[in-house]
Amino acid sequence: MFFASVLIWLAFAASTSEAKPIAKRFINSTHPFGSLSFDDDGKFQISIFEDLHFGENAWDQWGPQQDINSVKVINEILDVESPGLVILNGDLITGENTFAGNSTQYVDQIVGPLVDRGLTWASTYGNHDYDFNISGNSILAREKQWRNSRTTQMVFDSEAGVSNYYLPVYDGISQNSTPELLLWFFDSRGGFRFQQHDEFGERVGQPNWVDFSVVNWFLQTNAELVNKYNRVIPSLAFVHIPVFAASVLQQVGVDPHTEPGVNDDNPLAPQAQGWCADGRNDGTCDYGGQDIPFMQAISEVPGLMAVFSGHDHGNTWCYKWDRLLPNMTVAPHNDVNLCFSQHSGYGGYGNWERGARQVLVTKSKLKNREIDTWIRLESGNVVGSVSLNATFGEDRYPATNNSKTYCPTCDYS
Repeated sequence: MFFASVLIWLAFAASTSEAKPIAKRFINSTHPFGSLSFDDDGKFQISIFEDLHFGENAWDQWGPQQDINSVKVINEILDVESPGLVILNGDLITGENTFAGNSTQYVDQIVGPLVDRGLTWASTYGNHDYDFNISGNSILAREKQWRNSRTTQMVFDSEAGVSNYYLPVYDGISQNSTPELLLWFFDSRGGFRFQQHDEFGERVGQPNWVDFSVVNWFLQTNAELVNKYNRVIPSLAFVHIPVFAASVLQQVGVDPHTEPGVNDDNPLAPQAQGWCADGRNDGTCDYGGQDIPFMQAISEVPGLMAVFSGHDHGNTWCYKWDRLLPNMTVAPHNDVNLCFSQHSGYGGYGNWERGARQVLVTKSKLKNREIDTWIRLESGNVVGSVSLNATFGEDRYPATNNSKTYCPTCDYS
């Protein structure tokens, strides 16, 4: 265990330098960096790092080397992109490989490049962030040691998970007190319960969907915000595990020119996979349907333009959910785009080229509920650039090249 801790520290020291945050304060915020805001050109950009999977096999040569290469990916992306917010969208850490005494120290290594640049971030937690030696609560506590973190908790039901909250984004010029954009963050949980064993000494599984208490909070809070500001505020959402509708859309068919992206994880793994409708997860059921309330909510809330997920490392496409799908009971009241990001870390399965999805919101396009998005790869190339607008799904784009990368300093022998 001591040796593992030393390796973690060496990897961290090799990949980050002394923190040099640059604070900028806006209205209506108690956060040290102020409120999120559009820049003077009316733009707000988000960089999404997905499935970083730090902390694998710290006792082997290749484990810390993977993390060093993941930090390099983060640096390479942020050297060419200029986000107003970085989102760490789940599976920050491979929790099953960590020890209770050091499991959250990997957060420091992950956020080093962000702190160096004076960037702030917000996280959701994924299934690998929950295990016997790690929990969403412990990761949040570690994040809060850094003033740049905007991750918080707004739902406190015992089954809600942790990373459920929203962040407003304001007009940076007028300093209007009404948000121009809302960012919703949801905890899809999964993995295993912290420090719990069953009667056979096995880890206890945790439900892998957005809990109903969170759905109620989302609907109620959104209604309160509409009432408070007397208008619908456009929004985006972030959740690690995709909803079941994404898997049905995949089976309907992902067109490489209208929904450009890699589509190698087929079939994908949605929320409530492996659970039964009665709550059992004994391996006898494929899908329990427990994410139906969440799907209803994201399709009913006016102004929600897109939901960004990861989990399936080999999928990077967006798809407009605009109709009742086969074998589904939920018909969307409003069109919503379901998007995958890009596997960002050298931890986790697969050798698809690492990168990060970028989301650009401009005030001019926001009036029509339009956003632009692309994936910046570690090579510097840009793929999958699309406009999520009224004609997305009809517009044609170049197909995405399915490039691969391999850890250059890892000895897996």
